[in-house]
Amino acid sequence: MNAAFWVVVIALGFRLVFAGFTGLGIDESYMVAASRSFAASYFDHPLASWWLELGARALSGSAAPIVVRLPFVALSGVSSWLLYLITKRLYGARAGFWAVATYSISPVFSLAFGAWVLPDGPLNAALLGFLYALIRALGLPDARPAPRWWLAAGLCAGLAMLSKYNAALVLAGAAAAVLADGAGRRELRRAEPWLGVALALLLFTPVLYWNATHGWASFHYQGGRATGLRLRPLMPLTIWGGEALFVLPWLWLPMMGLMLRALARGPAGRQGWLLACAALPPVLLFAVVGLWSSTHILYHWAAPGYLMLFPLLGAWAQNFRPRLRDNVALVSATLLAAAAMIIAAEVTFSFIPGLNRMFAPGKSPLLQAVDWDSVAAQIPPGVQAVAAQKWFDAGKIGYALRNSPLPVTVFDNDPHQFGISTPPAALLGKTILVLAMPGSTSATAARFAPDFKSFAPGPALTVGFHGQALLVIPTFIGTDLLKAP
Repeated sequence: MNAAFWVVVIALGFRLVFAGFTGLGIDESYMVAASRSFAASYFDHPLASWWLELGARALSGSAAPIVVRLPFVALSGVSSWLLYLITKRLYGARAGFWAVATYSISPVFSLAFGAWVLPDGPLNAALLGFLYALIRALGLPDARPAPRWWLAAGLCAGLAMLSKYNAALVLAGAAAAVLADGAGRRELRRAEPWLGVALALLLFTPVLYWNATHGWASFHYQGGRATGLRLRPLMPLTIWGGEALFVLPWLWLPMMGLMLRALARGPAGRQGWLLACAALPPVLLFAVVGLWSSTHILYHWAAPGYLMLFPLLGAWAQNFRPRLRDNVALVSATLLAAAAMIIAAEVTFSFIPGLNRMFAPGKSPLLQAVDWDSVAAQIPPGVQAVAAQKWFDAGKIGYALRNSPLPVTVFDNDPHQFGISTPPAALLGKTILVLAMPGSTSATAARFAPDFKSFAPGPALTVGFHGQALLVIPTFIGTDLLKAP
């Protein structure tokens, strides 16, 4: 236990440094900028991640990166320890150590989900809480069932659904595993499992209410990602390859083998069967959807499935060739920590000469890691709102204006949460600074000039970074918005 504890603590330390010395990424800036108040749900995802960052801001009076990220860093520690407890119970303390160690060297789980304002942080903690409660309720691996844990499982399942919709895939896989297991089916004759289901559904009702009162906007948006008709027979391999890079290929490959082996063994191997069934739906579904969907499948969508496989990986790693295993783990941890510290140092001190000039204008990766705070002082007087043409640009600009009363909106048919928090129709009659990107200034003028009483070029906004110009944004000033674009 001591070794696993120190892995958790050291990983938390690196996440805190990374969280405190880098700016918010595109998705993070968007979440902070677009969330004006606590709500029953939001356009992209349910309420958990939004409420966490809103709560941090409300308690501290600040929206600094370390403040809004702190709840997510703390939850990464909770997730790590839950993973240890799960694996220790199923396979022993040594396997638990390796489950936590491999989790901590996986870039997507350790840094992205462990330090950023993303719904995956609370999702991981809730799913692992659900898994721990479920194995206690079922009495896995060889204890007596404990029916009181079904309520805890229902609570955590509800919290997972309040975090991200793809939690449903893991929950469905776990339910299928219980139904296929004779001993598990017997436990369903009790009242407690169904009380747990009722509790989970009750917790999810705010999301249903919000969607019902907003034209089912969130469900349409998420469900629409599986639409389209473009046959791409090799896309599943591409998706799995991308997921392997996110997890780490030398972790992903044994994970997949262990999952397939557990599925082949069936319910006779109860622990592995439960973990593999919970993992299978997200790991398989998004790859299959890629066969036809015209939407770009993001590699982290299947991450909840891989999360369920870390206990299997820990059990396998404890008996794998010790010298090779230890060296691979050490090198992986060193590279991940070094990458995190280099990024933090570059954002803070700009110590790599000419890094920005290595990329085409406006294409520097620093634009994601740096907050665009320099823009705030460049907004001309008389402007009553700012409009971007893409939700992600609005997120970066909106976060830069976090200490300003100026509202930020999106003039586009895909405004995401900005279409709810600051709809363009609410800005009629206002003088608005319109960002002329992406695209040309002439295209922006032709598109939006008819919507204003007057529409004239405004000052260029420069995103600065240690005396360098990372991005120059042309603008227009539109006076008296006549109709919503």
